[in-house]
Amino acid sequence: MIAAEVQPEMSAASTFPPRRSLVPDVSIATPTTTSTSAAEPLADTRGVMVATNLEVHYGDQCAVRDVNLTIREHEITAFIGPSGCGKSTVLRCFNRMNDLVDGARVSGLLTYHGIDLYGPEVNAAQVRRRIGMVFQKPNPFPKSIYDNVAFGPRLAGIKKRAELDAIVESSLRGAALWDEVKSRLQTSGLGLSGGQQQRLCIARAIAVEPEVVLMDEPCSALDPIATARIEDLMHEMKSRYTIVIVTHNMQQAARVSDRTAFFSSESAASAEQVKNDRRTGVLVEFGRTQRMFSNPSDERTEQYITGRFG
Repeated sequence: MIAAEVQPEMSAASTFPPRRSLVPDVSIATPTTTSTSAAEPLADTRGVMVATNLEVHYGDQCAVRDVNLTIREHEITAFIGPSGCGKSTVLRCFNRMNDLVDGARVSGLLTYHGIDLYGPEVNAAQVRRRIGMVFQKPNPFPKSIYDNVAFGPRLAGIKKRAELDAIVESSLRGAALWDEVKSRLQTSGLGLSGGQQQRLCIARAIAVEPEVVLMDEPCSALDPIATARIEDLMHEMKSRYTIVIVTHNMQQAARVSDRTAFFSSESAASAEQVKNDRRTGVLVEFGRTQRMFSNPSDERTEQYITGRFG
């Protein structure tokens, strides 16, 4: 999602590091307490984003708690788990999309290159320029293909046609869509197929030069052929971006991701919670995808992956 307006840059003390910088002089926060989940140790490596005891409430309901994980540079991290376990809620924390939800409250620590994303001096619009998002259903603007991709750069103050032309072409190439649309850039983005629309949304997201791209079930509305194109694209994008994806497709998580986080829901603690289906999501296990799918540490992970629940 691209912010509706461009707000002033943050102060020097809170300015984000340059895109894709490893920021060697900034130490990355790591968990100081041990979660009940089987998350792997995080202190052995530097990460782009680190969640430490992350917890999200909607009003008085705790939606997800005890999230401790590191998102590493140029990797694809998959969030899996049954519906209602907090996968998308955590994903939306990463670029402060939950700020737009009435009653949402985030606690714990979530850092991006060592900067507290929820610090009072941090500008949410700037967060979303560096951490882009692609949604479950393709949502092109009712504009031309060109204007869809140029929308964010124009908001950022880029006006020269030659610069916009270069950004549009580069972004469409980055989304593996240029060859299919280069002769009809002025036609409506709504006229593209579902898979093409999703790749257009990816091009729109990367046009503002983010470092991290979040994808919330980006293939759930697509046919198998379009899904395969998006998965191939994710593999190509990994060399330039850090990707986090929410998926219900176990095979997709196994195919595309380097690491996997498995979320589940705690059992309802009261009759009222059962009646209102008010469950709390927890991070059960986080680790390398190959290990998670071949030898998970937690029995709940094995049961979910093998289809015995969820």
